[in-house]
Amino acid sequence: MAPAANQHSFASRRQLGTLGIAPSLLEKLNRAGFKLVGDVLDSRPDELSTEAGMTPQEALECMQLVSAACGDAGGQQAGGGGNVPPSGGTSASDLLAQERATRGIVCFSRKIDDMFGGGVPRGELTEIMGTPGIGKTQFGMQLAVDVQIPVLFGGVGGEAVYIDTEGSFTPERVAQMADALVSHLARVSAAHRKKQTPAQAEQWAAAAALVTREYLLRRIHVFRVHDHAEQLAAVRALPAFVASRSGGGGGGGGAGGGGVLLVVLDSVAFHFRHACADMALRARMLATMGQQLNQLAREQSLAVVLTNQMTKRYDSGRNGEEKLVAALGDTWAHAATNRLMLFWKENQRFASLLKSSRREPATVPFIVDRVGIRDVPTPKVRPPSSDSAQQSSADDAKRIRLS
Repeated sequence: MAPAANQHSFASRRQLGTLGIAPSLLEKLNRAGFKLVGDVLDSRPDELSTEAGMTPQEALECMQLVSAACGDAGGQQAGGGGNVPPSGGTSASDLLAQERATRGIVCFSRKIDDMFGGGVPRGELTEIMGTPGIGKTQFGMQLAVDVQIPVLFGGVGGEAVYIDTEGSFTPERVAQMADALVSHLARVSAAHRKKQTPAQAEQWAAAAALVTREYLLRRIHVFRVHDHAEQLAAVRALPAFVASRSGGGGGGGGAGGGGVLLVVLDSVAFHFRHACADMALRARMLATMGQQLNQLAREQSLAVVLTNQMTKRYDSGRNGEEKLVAALGDTWAHAATNRLMLFWKENQRFASLLKSSRREPATVPFIVDRVGIRDVPTPKVRPPSSDSAQQSSADDAKRIRLS
């Protein structure tokens, strides 16, 4: 939480409606997800003005009322903190070394992981787009399980936050994926036993044994939001929640315990497509939410994965045809560093990397089966038996006679 919220913990839980804020302004605040004093304390006046769609003067008046409620008439901690010049920078060499040392989050499709350069990257926003039923939610749930793969096994050993806007999160399906991961780790541990010293084998076995279905499910934190105001409030609350889980989770024995390293927002568009008639206000709220998520990903070195729906758009350059595009418009398309399109082609699922800061565009096939996201199995070619060869010859002869 912000310093002001820590110092005024009681006042921060007070409803904004009790402060005497004008009804018109209170409606704007509530619509943008500002419901408690603490919500406003975490913002600067310019941020409040942008998110709530009010004038700078109106935002300042709201901040002053909130500051007075917390005994902070000067409003220094409520957002007037001043313009402090940066105290230094980071060299490009250090940034490159940090990027190379940061593991991505795998999804159990080697081709998709390789397309990203080693899994979904941390420190960035990744948007997954596609039509209903293509596997966007399956992808999000798979990542929520796989982010917990122990460090010893090549994972990152983190926890996941899953913000569910549509009610699509299915615990039973996640349990299936968790069981598959538990079995996979046991097989990997057994396969490496002969190559390791007794101490190493014991360490790997202990890390694998710690990861059970209950362990995996307990470290996925699900937040169900029912409108765009709750969605905005959930995003604003993320830094405090991530900080509270920092280093938590009890992932000893090489399993990890590195706190929250994945945030899934499934889906980003659902509430905004149906509840916001004011397009300018919607654009401002989405822009602010994108900035907040990008900042969280960057500062906490975690991956933020957003799923997005598709919509039809008239294309004047294609003889007036309609085409499917990602929802929320072109402006939102710039919020994510990486964009992955899932689509069907001839009854086969494909994943296409459309945008990336470091990887070339690519397209690979994948499947969603009983255990989760996986690569398309390589067909095993068997030589024909003598009986089938004879039958084939007979069929060929029959076709020749008929022709």
